[in-house]
Amino acid sequence: MNTEVAKIADSLREVLSGEPWYGKAALTLLNEVKPETVFNKYNDRSHSLIDLIYHLVTWSEFVRKRLEKNQSEDMDIFEALNWRETNTAMHTWNNGISQFTSETNKIIAILNNATDELLEGKVDYREYNFRYLLNGLIQHTIYHLGQIAFINKMY
Repeated sequence: MNTEVAKIADSLREVLSGEPWYGKAALTLLNEVKPETVFNKYNDRSHSLIDLIYHLVTWSEFVRKRLEKNQSEDMDIFEALNWRETNTAMHTWNNGISQFTSETNKIIAILNNATDELLEGKVDYREYNFRYLLNGLIQHTIYHLGQIAFINKMY
């Protein structure tokens, strides 16, 4: 049976567009953000909303590439993109939402075709397995959605 991997896929789907227990789903929350505020920073040490959405994109892409066993982009590339420099022309809010949604849906599709055995496999460039990585992705996303919700209320 593939019950655990199916539960993880369901959790990702719930966080993205369902009715999660903690509050608004990602797409609901992200679509409430006013695009004119996404580059604002509270202070010199804080991240903007645009920083946060592309941070979520980076790590969703990292997870997908690890699941695909794609080693064409190693950790140095993802570390460089982690808190990337953003510009208003290329890094728009809607592009960020689109990329985050696409990456999450690709991960869900991979999991829908996987077995629970996948979860025991070791993640490239890491010292842990896919169970830990995927559950961590869910936690990471919820954490940053909380930040986005908080920052959005300030504007």
